[in-house]
Amino acid sequence: MTRIRAAGLAALLCILLPATARADATLFVGALTTPANRLTRGLAIGAGLLVVGVGFEYADTVEDPSVDAPAIRSGTGNLLLQTPVAFMGIQPYFITGAGLYRESLGPHHHTGFALDTGGGVKIALVGPLRLRVDYRIFKLGSGALYSPAHRIYAGVNLKF
Repeated sequence: MTRIRAAGLAALLCILLPATARADATLFVGALTTPANRLTRGLAIGAGLLVVGVGFEYADTVEDPSVDAPAIRSGTGNLLLQTPVAFMGIQPYFITGAGLYRESLGPHHHTGFALDTGGGVKIALVGPLRLRVDYRIFKLGSGALYSPAHRIYAGVNLKF
C-alpha cells in the first residue's frame, strides 16, 4: 500500500510542478514584400512551456524611395503555439501578436498599432543551433501607407 501511495504522490508532484521553461533567441534577415521587396533585419527572443510560448521581436526594414516603399521599425509581443517536439528535426509553429510600428518615407512619419499573424518552422542544425524560417502578415494601423504588409525571413536560432 505504501508503494501505491508513493507512486500516487510522485504522479501528483509531476502534475503540480511546472515544466521547465525553454527559451530561444533568433537573429534574422529577410524581406518585407509590400509594396516592394526590401531588406529586413531583426531579433526575436522567446520562452515557452511545451506547446505555448511568448516572445518579443524587433525588426527594421529599410526604405526604398524609388518605389515609395517606407522604412518600418516594429516591436511586437507574440503568443506562439508549437508542436511539443520536433519531427525529423522540424518543429512547426503558429504565431500571433501585437505591437507598435514606426513608418518613415521622406517627410512622412507615422507611428501606430500593428497586429501580426503567421507561422514557420524551426529546423535542427547541430546541438542547440537551429534554422528558423518565418512568414508573417502585419495589419498596420490607420495612417499606414501600405497594409497589410507581408514579411518572410530566415535566421539563426539558439535554443537554451
